[in-house]
Amino acid sequence: MKTTVRAAAVAGRFYPADRAELRAEIAEYARGDPVPGTVTRGATKAPARGCVVPHAGYMFSGHVAGAVYGSLDIPSRCILLGPRHFPRGAPMAILTEGSWATPLGEAEVDAELARAMAHECPMLREDAVAHEREHSLEVQLPFLQELAPGFRFVPIVLVSDRFGALEELGRAVARVVKAARDRVMVVASTDLNHYEDDAITRVKDARAVEKIVALDARGLFDTVRNEGISMCGYAATVAMIVTMRELGATEAKLVRYATSGDVNGIRDEVVGYAGIVVN
Repeated sequence: MKTTVRAAAVAGRFYPADRAELRAEIAEYARGDPVPGTVTRGATKAPARGCVVPHAGYMFSGHVAGAVYGSLDIPSRCILLGPRHFPRGAPMAILTEGSWATPLGEAEVDAELARAMAHECPMLREDAVAHEREHSLEVQLPFLQELAPGFRFVPIVLVSDRFGALEELGRAVARVVKAARDRVMVVASTDLNHYEDDAITRVKDARAVEKIVALDARGLFDTVRNEGISMCGYAATVAMIVTMRELGATEAKLVRYATSGDVNGIRDEVVGYAGIVVN
């Protein structure tokens, strides 16, 4: 049977379409040069259970994602959770086979792990439509391809905003990770507050980051909803935190935080980005 290949949807817009240029950008971002007020990693790369990374265009948030990925000993298998920004498709959508194309080649869906996920969480629906234009997972792939050659992944995108459903998904992810024969890392893709001024965004983002670092899934869910934080991937992050707790994680660290204003100097309408590692 011919493998289905999902074409790159945002190459040339969110990240370079040229292979050499893309590799050079990833190498630069993954160096993770120190930024005042954030955690600086040492030479040893950590085998983290999970992480939170942004998904804006690389010029805005690549340095945040790169600081996370560059600090990690990335395993050969990853489960990627992110938001679905577009209106079409299932509210909890998975793909269990095929591959995704980027300028660096094809990244293979981990069919074994994905089928286990679909079995453990019946709310997940096989749905290519939900994934075909979505960038939240696609922008992670070049980092993973370059830093963990040959890796395989499970793509899951969400619009569900019911805490019970997210908790169920997180527990299902934990069961699959526990049963896997190899180490699996869980990646939650999210940007933080959107399109308010820099000062307001930093206050709101700090409240969300506080809950993530505390591994407080319910606290993050309530804080985002009650305080009007326009964090697009909060559902994915909530589910990831539930997974981390189920796996026995006790520690999370902020690696880097920034806003789009740090890049372009425009402070009246910004988007916030955080890179967080869970051990």
